[in-house]
Amino acid sequence: MGLEYGVVGTGYWGSNHVRVAAELVEAGDIDSLTLCDIDEERASEMADSYGVPYVTSISDLVASGVDAVVVATPSVTHHEVGCELLDAGVDVLVEKPLATTSRDAWSLVERAEANDCVLGVGHIFRSHPALRDLKRRIDRGELGEIRYLTTTRYAFRTPRPDAGALYSLAVHDVDVYSHLLDARPDSVYCRLDSNVRDGIDETATLTLSYGDVTGVINESWHVPVFDKRRDLTVVGSKRSAHIDYLEDTVVEIHDAEVVREEGVLQARDEGVRRHEVDGGEPLRLEVEAFVDACETRTDPPATGRVGAETVELLEAAERSDELGESVSLPAGVDPESVPAQADD
Repeated sequence: MGLEYGVVGTGYWGSNHVRVAAELVEAGDIDSLTLCDIDEERASEMADSYGVPYVTSISDLVASGVDAVVVATPSVTHHEVGCELLDAGVDVLVEKPLATTSRDAWSLVERAEANDCVLGVGHIFRSHPALRDLKRRIDRGELGEIRYLTTTRYAFRTPRPDAGALYSLAVHDVDVYSHLLDARPDSVYCRLDSNVRDGIDETATLTLSYGDVTGVINESWHVPVFDKRRDLTVVGSKRSAHIDYLEDTVVEIHDAEVVREEGVLQARDEGVRRHEVDGGEPLRLEVEAFVDACETRTDPPATGRVGAETVELLEAAERSDELGESVSLPAGVDPESVPAQADD
């Protein structure tokens, strides 16, 4: 028997989850699909388009017999919806961020563990084909020692009314850095700018310290120079890598390093190699991995603990912006208990 599957939330991103789940039903990877949304008109319309049933409450969704559910509702509802599902023994994949506070995020982790449920978080870039290839190259030592990471996500659009660039965009990249480095940052310095809507940051700039490695993140909805830009560069002691996230299947490897020859530093650049990697839609790969985790009772690509640690980091970034100082993040310590430290 396969999974009885559900999707909570049929809005912009939830509709993509519905499409992917319907594809998995057709492929025989899950047995059934039930939709849930408090907006009955929207739920009914989408359910009709895919020929699946719908409900308008979590209690009715649980009563339908679902085994696993995706939560793609507004972030402020993730904790409440997730708790109700986990308490009913349902495996859950929550879209990022796991919750809007670390307290709520860790509460979801504790409930999942208490009820022996799989809890995954939609940190979708862990399922991006090019990033997965880059992770393997880093782990093999192909780039040498990692020294520097930088990410840019620029666009020009109306800022979201419910969440700023930090929780909508930077949430991806702080997780990507921790994933690539297998490490939690020591400290974070953050600057948030809100020039259009008070309290809703349309620009976020972060500097993360991982010991001797520095990660820089630039996010903005307010840059009209680029139609859309999403890229990552990782600089190593032997080689560097570049990914354009808009190209799912290409990793560029730059054979360039600074070497000392006869006592003189020389910049050696032997060009760029473009590697085509096996493709696949990141969202489908993420959902397939979650389904497999539910069936095999193993961890999904991003566990609840990963999601909770990411929310902790975002909270530390917010405090850094408020204080105008770098905030320390010792491993395993709740950032709320960690004092800020001034930059040198």
